[in-house]
Amino acid sequence: MKTYQKSAELLERAKKVLASGVSSEFRKYNHPHALFYTHGRGSRIYDVDGNEYLDFTLSQGPLILGHSHPEVLKAVAEYSQEGQLFAGQHIKEIELAEKLNQLIPSAELMRFCLDGSEAVQTAFRVARAKTGKQKFLRFEGHYHGWMDNVCWGISTPSVEALGSREQPNVFPWTQGLPEGVENEFIILPWNDIELVRKTVAERGHEIAAIITEPVMCNNGCIEPKPGFLQGLRDLCSENDIALIFDEVITGFRLSLGGAQAYFGITPDLSIFAKAIASGYAISAIAGKYEWMQLIEQAKVIHAGTMNAGNPTVAAALATISVLEKEQPHERMFRLGKMLMAGLQQAAAKTGQAMLVEGMGPMFATSFTPIEKTNDYRDTLAADKAKLGKFVAAMHEEGVRVIGRGLWYISAVHTDEDIETAIITAEKVLAQI
Repeated sequence: MKTYQKSAELLERAKKVLASGVSSEFRKYNHPHALFYTHGRGSRIYDVDGNEYLDFTLSQGPLILGHSHPEVLKAVAEYSQEGQLFAGQHIKEIELAEKLNQLIPSAELMRFCLDGSEAVQTAFRVARAKTGKQKFLRFEGHYHGWMDNVCWGISTPSVEALGSREQPNVFPWTQGLPEGVENEFIILPWNDIELVRKTVAERGHEIAAIITEPVMCNNGCIEPKPGFLQGLRDLCSENDIALIFDEVITGFRLSLGGAQAYFGITPDLSIFAKAIASGYAISAIAGKYEWMQLIEQAKVIHAGTMNAGNPTVAAALATISVLEKEQPHERMFRLGKMLMAGLQQAAAKTGQAMLVEGMGPMFATSFTPIEKTNDYRDTLAADKAKLGKFVAAMHEEGVRVIGRGLWYISAVHTDEDIETAIITAEKVLAQI
């Protein structure tokens, strides 16, 4: 059994000055409590008690090159010597924008931000300004940040509480939301193009934007049905609606051009974050000129003192350079599929009803009688308590997985890492 005494002591100290001892809500739910880490190298991370973990959380996804990639750290150190923040432009910011323009189909113009949440809100502002309409359409279970108007529809008391598919009930994720903010959006189950088509026919005159994760990664890891993304593209083109892809997770993970390049569907506006800069704080709103020109013309204001600071831009350029040089995506898909198959075989051997779904570079495990999930409602059939036991037991065996069952593959994971994870999972599945 691992010991966590030093982390426990630090947590008690932290609680005296940090609310709950953490700086993000999700960190409270680590096993067996919030942990304190000392360093990460490649596919491994280490805590203050000296425990080593084979890491498939990758800091909730952004460490696509693994922990402490030497080329990224070198680029950050060198460019930081020139300054950290100018409140003005610098050459590498142009170089990064030019690179993203080359790689991402929708990125005719862009602006840099600090995180996905604020980039999403910028996209909404652009869509409202261009169309003159006020609402956005989004989908149950999709996560687009923690701001007030998207802090809905990502949790529910039960599947029954959601009500009808045509007119779902929606629940707040937190207290303290302003009255009426839920009127800013329309929400529907995902992966149902006929339902979206019907809603747009009835209410398209109200809808400025449709926003979606191209792959639903924040609840399960669910692929779009054939034709669904193209159906959204067609509806938006026909009805003066902005199609927004939230590529915070899929960006750079499925391909250098994101999910839009992988699936061949170009949105009007896109949100990129996490994997751009290997964990350094940067995001981007990227889009077609006809939409982004409203920012260019200052009809839509976008600002931020910390945007495109030297270290973050240097990290992003270095990350993309390594990805272009090493071309790891085929290998990441192979390793991910190998791990998925190994987990499925381990579940079959141990008689566990564990579903493994996803693309490969990211996938999800859940304990459910359902053979395939199509939307958020399907994920609610899963046994969350059993998943919690599985994740905790994997952690005790030295394999770190995100608590909601999501796994990420990095460019530095090896075949041996995958074999270790499969062997460990079979051992754990036989015990729980």
